[in-house]
Amino acid sequence: MPALPGTTAVEGGLPDPVQDAQVIFRGVMNAFARPGTIADLGRPLGAPAPLIPAAAAFLAALADLETPIWLEDCSEAAASWLTFQTGAPFAKEPEAARFAVCSAEAELSRWQRFPVGTAAYPDRSATLLLPVRSWSGGHPLTLIGPGIETSRLIAPAGLPEGFLGAMAANAALFPCGLDLLLVCGMEIMALPRTTRVREA
Repeated sequence: MPALPGTTAVEGGLPDPVQDAQVIFRGVMNAFARPGTIADLGRPLGAPAPLIPAAAAFLAALADLETPIWLEDCSEAAASWLTFQTGAPFAKEPEAARFAVCSAEAELSRWQRFPVGTAAYPDRSATLLLPVRSWSGGHPLTLIGPGIETSRLIAPAGLPEGFLGAMAANAALFPCGLDLLLVCGMEIMALPRTTRVREA
């Protein structure tokens, strides 16, 4: 007989799965439509550490049996929570990931291993969730691209070293490439592959 999930895995999910998932989905779509703006995903989830609440909400709403998740740093409790709440399989290697939860000290060399899609199917790429400490106090960056009228200035604190280089390399892959979501608390900021990131 299979083991039953622990209390930690069962608790802390979407209180109202249908309504909350719709709120989260709209927040994610709005974030991607307006890169560099902050979107609130609603009520906090009680996911175990080290899952950031916004990353947990995104996965609880959008991950399923066909979206393998890769975890750069995750506790057994957090992995059990994701399994129970989403049913999504875990990717053993970055190459198999559809969603990737990066750590605060993300190793950007791994980003080259995530699927970036193909010329025929550019949507078959990974979406990365990268935690930041806050939305201000970091090195100022300028964003340009679709969804931004002229340019947009952001300064999230806690981006990993080499971030600008990694984003430039990703932009060079267009129309293929990775889509990035910065997460902080229950808020997100999208940096899709169409967005160019430069020093301000």
